[in-house]
Amino acid sequence: MPSIAQRSLGDLEHEMANTRRVLERYPAGKDDFTPHKKSWTLTKLATHLSSIPHYGTVTIETSELDFARGGPPEPELQTSAVGLLAMFDSEWAKFRTALNSTTDAALLEIWTMKNGDNVILSMPRIAVMRGLIVSHMVHHRAQLTLYYRMLDIPVPALYGPSADEN
Repeated sequence: MPSIAQRSLGDLEHEMANTRRVLERYPAGKDDFTPHKKSWTLTKLATHLSSIPHYGTVTIETSELDFARGGPPEPELQTSAVGLLAMFDSEWAKFRTALNSTTDAALLEIWTMKNGDNVILSMPRIAVMRGLIVSHMVHHRAQLTLYYRMLDIPVPALYGPSADEN
């Protein structure tokens, strides 16, 4: 019987490939674009999206993430598709390696995100991977495709044809 990690890999690989297709289209020279004063810049959003697989590795390799203790360092802002893809590919490779080396028992253990005594979430690692890693990535990927649309950058097909690839 396949492990939980093996059963999760197909979904993860699909979502990671979709994210990579979006990052490949990062437009040079538009780094500071933001659709609204409350929105992140294009560079900050794309860098954050590229770094999300790192949190999958953190989820597998630790029992908790406590922002009161500093949390993971902010990634260096990337201002090119090449830099974004290098970060993304590196973090995805580490995440995939960690996932392949974990056990079903470990994936069912509770993982906690907190800020000091304030518990933000506490759930099995496998739920964190889907809810916090994959869904979080999809959310920011959707934001990035909206930025692209506003900049007239062709949006790739993700779950079927896009208006730009139809």
